[in-house]
Amino acid sequence: MAPVYQLRATDILILASGVWLVTTIVRRFANRNASGTKLNGPPSESLIFGVSRRITQSDDSGDLFQEWAAKYGPVFQVPTAFGGRRTILCDPKAVNHFYSMERSVYVKSKLGRAVISNLFGRGLLWAEGESHKRQRKALTPAFSNAAIRRLTAVFYDSAHKLKVYWDASIESQAGTIIDVEHWMNLVALDSIGIAGFSHDFRSLDGEYSAVAAAFDSLSFEGTGVLSNLVFLLGTQFPFLAHLPTKRNRIILNLRRKMSIIADQLLEKTRREKKTHVSDETSDRSIIGLLLKAEEEDAELHMDEGEVLAQNVLLLAGYETTSISLTWALIELAKNPEKQIKLREELANFGVTDPTWDQLVSSLPYLDSVCLETLRLHPPLSETTRQAMVDDVLPVGEPITTASGEAVTNVAVAKGNIVTVSIRCMNRSEVFWGPNSKEFVPERWLTLNDDPLRAKEIQGHRHIVTFLDGPRTCLGKSFALAEFKAVLSVLIRNFTFEFPDGPETEIGKHRGIIPRPKVVGQSGASVPLRVRRADL
Repeated sequence: MAPVYQLRATDILILASGVWLVTTIVRRFANRNASGTKLNGPPSESLIFGVSRRITQSDDSGDLFQEWAAKYGPVFQVPTAFGGRRTILCDPKAVNHFYSMERSVYVKSKLGRAVISNLFGRGLLWAEGESHKRQRKALTPAFSNAAIRRLTAVFYDSAHKLKVYWDASIESQAGTIIDVEHWMNLVALDSIGIAGFSHDFRSLDGEYSAVAAAFDSLSFEGTGVLSNLVFLLGTQFPFLAHLPTKRNRIILNLRRKMSIIADQLLEKTRREKKTHVSDETSDRSIIGLLLKAEEEDAELHMDEGEVLAQNVLLLAGYETTSISLTWALIELAKNPEKQIKLREELANFGVTDPTWDQLVSSLPYLDSVCLETLRLHPPLSETTRQAMVDDVLPVGEPITTASGEAVTNVAVAKGNIVTVSIRCMNRSEVFWGPNSKEFVPERWLTLNDDPLRAKEIQGHRHIVTFLDGPRTCLGKSFALAEFKAVLSVLIRNFTFEFPDGPETEIGKHRGIIPRPKVVGQSGASVPLRVRRADL
């Protein structure tokens, strides 16, 4: 058995000091002729961290960026570790340009790619340039409208299976306290398993799932000072992603488990294909398309490493949808009048499930509830990329530079780090009005007629939750269909409320993707009182 090496705080401080000295000298050389507009921004709070510690420890980074944008302008710079700087975009015109150039100009940083590679391998999320274009094109048929229309039945099947279990546990009018986050995890996992990988994990039936166990291990709560220090410094020093801290060991463990799971799913599908057990539906699923791309003569060939690395789509389909469903139930429990309004719209279908086409176009309030949830609670809080060439960002209003000059575009030098704050763009009063932090689904029913600046944002329905441009979320339609289908079944059949009232405080459970939790609960847990609804 290989020895486990533990780093002491003094070790990392000595290492950081040495690296800082070398980096400072190298940066001075590298940047002495660097171009780029020098922008205003908050002062550094730490020689080592800049303001990175404040950002990561803030309750809501979007609110913090909104505060700084109001003070320094909608494009500003923040100090990062060891004298580095990061450009923050809260200007719609600059954000639209950034996303349109994401494949050709703005790419993931070395740290970002190192983390993704450590977690999942070199698949779609890791790839850049032509490699990303090829992998995305190979997987696109699994997410077409025709594919999603066919898969909607899978989402309903999982939702109705969940309904059966809840019906059995609700024995009286008083209802039952149910940890809805736990069950949203299960319904999302079974759905992505069947719809994307032709495999029923049967987690709703209580069967043990290595996938669920791997994801449940992703908690970064209590990882300690050393892990957090390495994480904060990692933006400048990608090699820190390989140090044996608790956080990095959690990531490595997930990578091992995910690789085993992906290999098992692929091998199962290979056997079925050889024995002609698979059908046309599974052939056009994510895993079916991966096997097709694995063939040597495939037009969009992927090597074995690329194929296995698409296990990231399991995480994307599981984590983000379950988190969004949980947030929707939280908001509807806090706003019972909106829950009633949604139930009344769904009651028009009686006991019949809406078709995919009806989910898309015939349920405006369901659509509004889902969009408002995704606007207020995007699973990812920001998009951070590095400029691979010099670029010029257009801005919608003049920006005052650090020298006091008013400019209508911002020069970005090769190597600069640039961030779009998704939470800021989605929740800012500048774009969404004075009630921007409130859950108001009705805003989507009148958005076209309202003079809101949100319409300057090009993302899906003017939110950037799904990003935009060539790297816009491939599974957007898949996620929206599952979200609407599952939520429609739950709201038609059950009512949701907090046992301690609608003022129950919601906190954040830290993992690869932060999850909601009721403050005081252990782990990511959201217990709600669930009753049968009177239709």
